[in-house]
Amino acid sequence: MRVRNKPWAEPLIAAHPEVISTNPIEFKGNWQARFKKPQPIRIEIGMGKGHFIVEMALKYPEINFIGIEIQRSVAAIALKKALANGLPNLQLVLADGADLNEYFEDGEIDRIYLNFSDPWPKTRHEKRRLTYKTFLQVYRTILVEHGAIELKTDNQGLFEYSLLSMNNFGLVFDGVYLDLHHSDEALENVETEYEHKFSEKGQRIYKLKSHF
Repeated sequence: MRVRNKPWAEPLIAAHPEVISTNPIEFKGNWQARFKKPQPIRIEIGMGKGHFIVEMALKYPEINFIGIEIQRSVAAIALKKALANGLPNLQLVLADGADLNEYFEDGEIDRIYLNFSDPWPKTRHEKRRLTYKTFLQVYRTILVEHGAIELKTDNQGLFEYSLLSMNNFGLVFDGVYLDLHHSDEALENVETEYEHKFSEKGQRIYKLKSHF
């Protein structure tokens, strides 16, 4: 998701260090202190404009959520939404989602959401896919025992690749949905910005739920 640079983004981010962190390394092992109370922590890698993570925090006040985004202007849009809702169980991170083991201690996270990640379709870019084995190893490290990963995508190639990669890594699948919006899973589904746009056009949305 590319968004034109917004002049107001940097001042807004700088003004709210209590909600958005630009140096997440300093909170490694102590993320619970960033929230109103200790609760299971779930993270979204690549939160975009923040619709999913904000709605999840609203829907599940008994869970603490962290949205991670590398693009400053996009993260600032998500920050606006977070501030408008005043959520004590939501934190944002402006940083590269590839460095999770530098931000989180072993077993600090309960669940990971991978929503509409870049499919990196070319074979030579396989190692960049967020379900490649090196990423899965990092996820296993920062997740609690039997911690979960949920993935949603409109890209059939990435979905099939992820099923194979995660199966080979030893993950257990709790749900595989070839048409999310026409399944029972749709009842509790919280859409992302991309998901809403794609589904409005009639595109199929794939989802998988898994755990280590």
